[in-house]
Amino acid sequence: MSFFRPALLAAALAPALLLPAQAQSLPRTDPVLVTATRLAQPQSASLAAVSVIDRDAIDASASVDVLDLLRRVPGLDVVRGGGLGQQTSLFIRGGNSNHALVLIDGVRVSALGTGIYPWEQLPLSAIERIEIVRGPRAALWGADALSGVIQIFTRRDAASRAALRAGNHDTWGIEAGAGARSARGGFGLSAGWLDTRGTDATTPSNWSHDPDRDGALYRTLAAHGDLALGSQQVEASLLHGDNDIEFDQGRSNTRQDVFGLALGGGLGADWSHRFSLSGSRDRLDTPDAVTRYLSRRRQADWQHSLTTGTQGALTLGLSWLSERGRQMDTAAGSDVYGQSRHTRAAFAAWQGRIDAHAFEFSGRYDDNSVYGSESSFAGAWGWELTGALRLSASWGQGFRAPTMNELYSPGWGGWYAGNPALAPERSESTELALRLTSGAASEVSLRAFRNALDQLIDFSGAQAQAINVARARTDGAELEWRWQPVGWNVEASATWQDPQNRDTGEALLRRPARKASALVERVFDGGQRLGVEAHAASERPDFGTRLAGYGVLSARASLPLSAGLWLDARIDNLLDRDYVLVDGYRTPGPTALLSLRWQAR
Repeated sequence: MSFFRPALLAAALAPALLLPAQAQSLPRTDPVLVTATRLAQPQSASLAAVSVIDRDAIDASASVDVLDLLRRVPGLDVVRGGGLGQQTSLFIRGGNSNHALVLIDGVRVSALGTGIYPWEQLPLSAIERIEIVRGPRAALWGADALSGVIQIFTRRDAASRAALRAGNHDTWGIEAGAGARSARGGFGLSAGWLDTRGTDATTPSNWSHDPDRDGALYRTLAAHGDLALGSQQVEASLLHGDNDIEFDQGRSNTRQDVFGLALGGGLGADWSHRFSLSGSRDRLDTPDAVTRYLSRRRQADWQHSLTTGTQGALTLGLSWLSERGRQMDTAAGSDVYGQSRHTRAAFAAWQGRIDAHAFEFSGRYDDNSVYGSESSFAGAWGWELTGALRLSASWGQGFRAPTMNELYSPGWGGWYAGNPALAPERSESTELALRLTSGAASEVSLRAFRNALDQLIDFSGAQAQAINVARARTDGAELEWRWQPVGWNVEASATWQDPQNRDTGEALLRRPARKASALVERVFDGGQRLGVEAHAASERPDFGTRLAGYGVLSARASLPLSAGLWLDARIDNLLDRDYVLVDGYRTPGPTALLSLRWQAR
């Protein structure tokens, strides 16, 4: 019963939010998505399991921490060793943390060395929305989309804005943005700075424990522009991050640039295209470990979309990707390794509808210079049983490319060395879903899924070298409920899963068998918002131990002061619960953040 106590407490607090004021109805919108099918479509029409975190949700959360937003998504498990700025891992439907393809404006951004995206460094101030697709999407996006795809879209608005933030743990922040827009196009420029002294990240049981505070400093710069040229539009974007992250016994400096240039528009009445050149550069310096890692990606994509009749669409595309990773020993001034690889790909997809039935089919061929060729396929079917009830089923394949470290790292004295002969990891997933809607105010969905993984890379055998030997499988179910009567925003979700190593029969690390989240929020006619969030997870294994189940509560509020000016407040771990996400690492006690933000109207 203790597992659900915070969720029950959130429900008990709901009547207290019935303050004596007139409430306003929350406008229910149907977000337009592009990640699930690479074509714009309403979220209600998607046959995939998709969640959207838009700018309104980010502002309403009153947070600068992406963990507060992602952990409320069903099927996602987010763990962090310490407080804000410390290393964060994300698991989708029981998959490993490098089984999710992460994109920023269509550009791959996961680390070439580990295949993991550093979620702790995502600057929420520069983000417009995040689309999360659960289930493999290799048939459209290629490598690394075994358990899902998460695409982050940077802000494109040209409105002037500013924000000041202050919180405990000596947290301070400032951000500002400005731009202009005309009938032909516009531009925008923004910058952000956030500094926190943090808390002690480890416990005395950790081998590297140092009883100090482990803080973080974030510096962000973002720019974008677009210009209409007849029926075509040119777009350009840049996201730059320069961060200093402290950890026990050391400090790292990370820099990342994500940039893109695109041309798109109509080529005929039923024909449109988009051609993009984009890429990313990363630098990770860890002086205490005398290492530096440099990586570079270059991408070219050309996608064509054709309307086939009144209820069908055909998508065709070509893709080229070049990657280079370089690990350096800064003490010796020499390279540990420096390697490159490139991938050429072609993909096709069709969406159509026949009466009450919707269909999706997609396939992709990838040819990589290191690990060879891979073909991936997927299909989905949806049946509108009534105007309010839909049944859907889907099947898909995925694969993950070996990371540069898994291929080329010399290890330590030959131990835990990479293996250039590695093959990609593979997955096959099935899903059955039922969705019930009641007007615009209520929606409930239930999804059952199985995700089987093969040829997983493990370090075993002589000197624990990287080889394809492991297998895993996750059976699970996700339940989502949304209810938005006048003046209220109520959201809840629950996940049941059995992530299992098929070779040993043991549960996969740090992934709970059960988790639940809830949000109860009151919205008033004057724009005031007051809400309570609850999150709970069952016990789960870690290296050599089991972590206890836990539940936490957060409170959030927004108060409009004048036109365009808001005062936001948030308190996490409201009840000061002592819980552990990673063995040997602390989680912060009550954490408060106060924000004063302004946006021109």
